[in-house]
Amino acid sequence: MMQKKICLLGAFGVGKTSLTRRFVDSIFSDTYLTTVGVKIDKKQLDVGATPVSLLIWDIAGEDDVSAVRTSYLRGAAGYLLVVDVTRAQTLDVAQSIRERVAREIGDIPFLCLLNKTDVVEWDIPTGRIDELQAAGWNVLHTSAKTGAGVESAFSDLAQRISK
Repeated sequence: MMQKKICLLGAFGVGKTSLTRRFVDSIFSDTYLTTVGVKIDKKQLDVGATPVSLLIWDIAGEDDVSAVRTSYLRGAAGYLLVVDVTRAQTLDVAQSIRERVAREIGDIPFLCLLNKTDVVEWDIPTGRIDELQAAGWNVLHTSAKTGAGVESAFSDLAQRISK
C-alpha cells in the first residue's frame, strides 16, 4: 500500500477541519473548533487498483499575525487550499499561501476548494475564480455541511499524487 501525506491550508475559519471530519468520519458540526498547530488524520482510498493511505494534516489557519509553518509541509505529496466563499479575503490569503508554498517547497499538486458553497450569498466575484482557473488552478466547489464535492476533492488529489 502506498502512503501519501497531504495538507489542508487556508485562512482561519474556512472549513479545513470540517472538510477533514466530513471526509474521514462522515460527520459535520456547526461548532467552531480552532485548530492549534496541526491535527493528523488517516484514511484509505482506492486509486484505481492501488490502495492509498492518506495522511491528512489539518494545519492551523493563517491570518495577519501567523503564517503557515512551512516545516509542516515537508514531505507533503500535495495539498488542498481552502477558501470560504462568504469571505473574499480568504482568497487573498490562499493566493499568498500558494506563492509561499511554491517558493518554499516547490510546485507540488494542489486543488483550490471553494468551501461553504451551500451558502447562497457569495463574497467572491466569479471573475476572480475565472482568473485563477486561467492561471492553471484547479478549482472545485465543496460544502463540508452538505458533503457536496468533499469525497471527490480528496479523491481527485489522491489520483494526482499517486501518478
